[in-house]
Amino acid sequence: MSTKQVDVVILGGGTGGYVAAIRAAQLGKTVAVVEKDKLGGTCLHRGCIPSKALLRSAEVLHDMLRSREFGIKAESVELDFELVQERKDNIVKQLHQGVEYLMKKNKIEIFAGEGRVIGPSIFSPRSGSIAVELNNGESITIVAEHTIIATGSRPRLIPGLEIDGSVVLTSDEALVQEQLPKSIVIVGGGVIGVEWASMFNDFGVEVSVVEAGPRLVPTEDEAISKELEKLFKQRNIQVYTQAQLDADSVSKSDQGVSFNVKQGEKVIALSAEKMLVSIGRVANTDGLGLENTDVRVENGVIKVNANMQTTEGHIYAIGDVNGGLQLAHVAAHEGVQAVEHLCGLAVHGTPDTWVPKCIYTRPEIASVGLTEQQANEQGHHVKTGTFPFKAIGKALVYGATEGFIKVIADKETDDLLGVHMIGPHVTDYISEAALAHVLEATPWEIAKTIHPHPTLSEGLAEAMLAVDGKAIGM
Repeated sequence: MSTKQVDVVILGGGTGGYVAAIRAAQLGKTVAVVEKDKLGGTCLHRGCIPSKALLRSAEVLHDMLRSREFGIKAESVELDFELVQERKDNIVKQLHQGVEYLMKKNKIEIFAGEGRVIGPSIFSPRSGSIAVELNNGESITIVAEHTIIATGSRPRLIPGLEIDGSVVLTSDEALVQEQLPKSIVIVGGGVIGVEWASMFNDFGVEVSVVEAGPRLVPTEDEAISKELEKLFKQRNIQVYTQAQLDADSVSKSDQGVSFNVKQGEKVIALSAEKMLVSIGRVANTDGLGLENTDVRVENGVIKVNANMQTTEGHIYAIGDVNGGLQLAHVAAHEGVQAVEHLCGLAVHGTPDTWVPKCIYTRPEIASVGLTEQQANEQGHHVKTGTFPFKAIGKALVYGATEGFIKVIADKETDDLLGVHMIGPHVTDYISEAALAHVLEATPWEIAKTIHPHPTLSEGLAEAMLAVDGKAIGM
């Protein structure tokens, strides 16, 4: 077995892993990345990018079918799902080539295979050794002063329910389906579930959503959840909340899948051509050899400190695998943070309240900071302001007037506590609210920042004014 010695070895070449690798190379470190599949990881190949490519096609179809509202007569509009998938694959391929180029440019060595920690290095007890089983059947030991675990996550499964990839799917299988079903039931009304529900509906699929909790997207502000459910129902998406799938009742046939859902004392029989299971994701910690280390794993995730260090100082863990917010931009940020810390640079932690969150339904959802419920639970005396998109000129021009912007502030200090948006393209300007959190800006300061007209971002300024009852447009 051959041996390779580097400064930093990274297990996982997804968003967090390859960003960490590039930053380490920029800081003069020799870097090796171990990736069993393709560089770019879940986000690029089975998550963010391909799903958003499909969502964009669904959005274009929806717009074309209502083109008469814009004075355009488009005859015989039809969907070619094969071309939709081809476009998605081309986008993924182009971005994958871009990541490979960046690895080559920064002289980062890629080892295609699976890595496992085998304990301290024979060269130094403060270093680690990684055994890599390469995809070509060979093996190599990588010795590194620092190890970064960036192995991501996989779809969470329902015990007793088989994922057959044909009738019962996770998002992994749904992304590569060759044709659309006539109907689908989505089990799980979280971020991934509602994105798929919106997409399928715009593609003309009959959609039902089963959510065990009291509302869709339960991590968002309650007002946002209520608005999304209202808009879904207007689109004839059937929504069942506080509903529990009875896995034992699932029956598959040539016609599709049928099963029972328990909603309180009521039992509802549902059926569809396909079922999509979307109940969250599980950290990939198995098979990493962590039993050979002092790294602590609790509730299936690796415990880290504010610097992304595990309980074994030379090993770091970033992204989904450490139990934080499961977002690609969080993984990338943590990758940079871990590398800069191991290089001895000053590192400043990022609280979750600074992290913008985005959901790519139609209309989109974006938020940063505390929900109103969280603010109240933390003892704040809150004041809120809400402004609807139907009062924004650019929204009328776009023909997308659903939704609103909600701002939460502290009544005593005027501190900005949270911003929650549901409406057209809100994922593109939530960053202004995120910057306001970093700079500790108040609603008054954001409102006094001149927002160009006509833009959708005017709604943010108006919502900030609305906190104190000073909105101009209402």
